Amino acid sequence: MNVMSPQGRAPLGPYAALDLGTNNCRLLIARPIYEGFRVIEAFSRIVRLGEGLSQSGRLSEAAIARTIAALTVCRDKMRAHGVARARLIATEACRSAENGAEFLEEVHDRLGIQLEVVDRETEAHLAAAGCEALADRDARSIVLFDIGGGSSEIVWLSGPGEGRRRADSSTAQRIQAWESLRLGVVTLAEKFGGQDVSDETFLAMTKFVADQLAPFAASVADQARCARFHLLGTSGTVTTIAGVHLNLLRYDRRQIDGLWLTSGEVDGTIARLRSMSYAQRAANPCIGRERADLVLAGCAIFQAIRESFPANRVRIADRGLREGMLTQLMNADRASPAPVEQVAG
Repeated sequence: MNVMSPQGRAPLGPYAALDLGTNNCRLLIARPIYEGFRVIEAFSRIVRLGEGLSQSGRLSEAAIARTIAALTVCRDKMRAHGVARARLIATEACRSAENGAEFLEEVHDRLGIQLEVVDRETEAHLAAAGCEALADRDARSIVLFDIGGGSSEIVWLSGPGEGRRRADSSTAQRIQAWESLRLGVVTLAEKFGGQDVSDETFLAMTKFVADQLAPFAASVADQARCARFHLLGTSGTVTTIAGVHLNLLRYDRRQIDGLWLTSGEVDGTIARLRSMSYAQRAANPCIGRERADLVLAGCAIFQAIRESFPANRVRIADRGLREGMLTQLMNADRASPAPVEQVAG
């Protein structure tokens, strides 16, 4: 079915958005519908591109091989769907690695796709664009956060209602302040250890993150809050916590995306995760062996955010950068259609 844009023009499609992070490679392919899109293909694979990067300063050959294998799958899926418009980004691992540029050249030479390394501000804005629809529309302000593998973005957003009162509802204009911490679940686990995490180690991780976050927390201390102030989190950490809280036998995005958790429910689930052995975490269907050594580092980052911005509730988003890219691409084309350019093929 061909859905027309508000201007009466048929929007381009399908579209693709690829997010290559320090830990994951994720792809979404979607077709536009009126004021939104419908996902027709989704792919996610843990590649650990940044494994060992914090010690060596370089992307390892093994990590590059894993990542190119995942990117090959992404390229083939885009070709199969005839993707005409795409944005393909890379984040912290490629930003900071000494051989990041060489890796990008290798990807282009071998696969014919060009990855765009985005800066931290762009990453924060894309996370906000992808998730802000889940914000409580009656809240005056929200703290949105994205816990990544190598960096973590924190965004102070005015509420959607505040945007309406200012006759300005765009996500960019609602961002009051942002920060990107150069730490994530991979870098924190490599610094403190991730398999066997004692209470002392967990507290040390949390304090380390809180110290990094303190200047930003101080800078927004005078921002307006209300009784409906809340946190909005997107990342494998928060979706894992949600899945464990719900005792899911298999991860189900439909039950996770948009879920509200109280502060007490988060406390209880983090305590439960901390009480598990590495083997128990690996056996949990919402964690698995690939994340078992990272989830407690993620919990420590989440805990530091919660301590810095106390709130009675948090909303869980199983969406983020890819959705933000798709929204921006489609909105731009609805306003002014761009020439069709076949992707990777």
